[in-house]
Amino acid sequence: MNLTIVGTGYVGLVTGTCFAEMGNTVTCVDIDKQKIEDLHNGIIPIYEPGLEAMVKRNVRNGTLKFNTDLKECLDGAAIVFIAVGTPMGEDGSADLQYVLKVAQTIGENMNHSLIIVDKSTVPVGTADKVRNVVRENLKKRDLEIDFHVVSNPVFLKEGDAINDFFKPDRVVVGTDDKETAETMRRLYAPFFRSSMDRMLVMDVKSAEMTKYVANAMLATKISFMNEVANICELVGADVNKVRIGIGSDSRIGYSFIYPGSGYGGSCFPKDVKALKRTAEKAGYEAQLLNAVEDVNDRQKLVIANKVLNHFKGNLEGKVFAVWGLAFKPGTDDMREAPAIYIIKKLVEKGASIKAYDPKAIHEAKIFYLKDTERVEYGDSKYEVLSDADALLLLTEWKEFRSPDFKEVKKRLKYPLVFDGRNQYNDERMEEMGFQYYQIGKSN
Repeated sequence: MNLTIVGTGYVGLVTGTCFAEMGNTVTCVDIDKQKIEDLHNGIIPIYEPGLEAMVKRNVRNGTLKFNTDLKECLDGAAIVFIAVGTPMGEDGSADLQYVLKVAQTIGENMNHSLIIVDKSTVPVGTADKVRNVVRENLKKRDLEIDFHVVSNPVFLKEGDAINDFFKPDRVVVGTDDKETAETMRRLYAPFFRSSMDRMLVMDVKSAEMTKYVANAMLATKISFMNEVANICELVGADVNKVRIGIGSDSRIGYSFIYPGSGYGGSCFPKDVKALKRTAEKAGYEAQLLNAVEDVNDRQKLVIANKVLNHFKGNLEGKVFAVWGLAFKPGTDDMREAPAIYIIKKLVEKGASIKAYDPKAIHEAKIFYLKDTERVEYGDSKYEVLSDADALLLLTEWKEFRSPDFKEVKKRLKYPLVFDGRNQYNDERMEEMGFQYYQIGKSN
């Protein structure tokens, strides 16, 4: 099929590239001329394992193209995916201005029947708004063209997005039109070679709701486990053992019950707020979602508070090595990353930071910590340890899983580790002579 993907951010670029890999002809459109020029030159704007090679391969094969002119790319397209940003507005709701602007451009320029797919994460009722905008602009042109608006929310984990796209748990398609549903089945059929049972067709509003509820549920599991971890510390229990005890129950499972420094990223914080706002607009107070947010906000500073307690509140002149800046491993995404809040809190109290992350240093320098004084960056995990008063592990990258602890101990001023991801075995750390703080276990 001929596909047009509007937006070359995380969702749009991954979606377009994966469809191109299956033999579709895909054009990714973006108004950012520099980004499109970079993509033509093989420069990828995001880090996602496997994506760069796949983009370059499909560009060479002619199945993946880039353009800044949506009008030009509508001709011949069977499906147009809207995959632009939906940033959080001041009131917590999703800002739909970019989605609706794309809808306006489609309505102003389409000349044949189209399937218009909302791939961006959007609240319930967005498909109706997109439909109305397209229809209004067709009316201005005195045209009656058949089109259908579909909700097809994205379910991709940053750091494993390619695998998720090729082997999806499910593909949700919201449409009431049987022919449109069949077209979407044909598009996704190569990703379901054994069975199409995992493609779930439902009404549009239910599909829109599914995305928010899925992320809110996962965020709830994380916050619940962090709440449990804090209780464990107070009563003398070990949350690591509690996690194993409850995870062995098949009704609960082990996913998203790892205690840590809270969730971040582009999805969970924004989507929880947007679902809360949707509830408020409908006259309902989402008390559980309020609690999920409150727990997560507090959790982001747990490690900083442990550091402050250890040093009795006096961090003047102290230097801390930080391993990990991204909100999770496998990505350079620092949106709402706990590291931002922890580092700023420690610097505010007089400390200096030496940070290392395999992928996110550029993001930290340019955006998220650009105005934060007393932060420097190293080229390796060991470099930032030299003469530091303690090590803070904030992102569980693979290269941090089994470091040379003799080297760590040699470089640090003191054998002191604050682990915000419960990466290491506490008994083993103590045997090696480290004072080791983690989440959910009292020292």
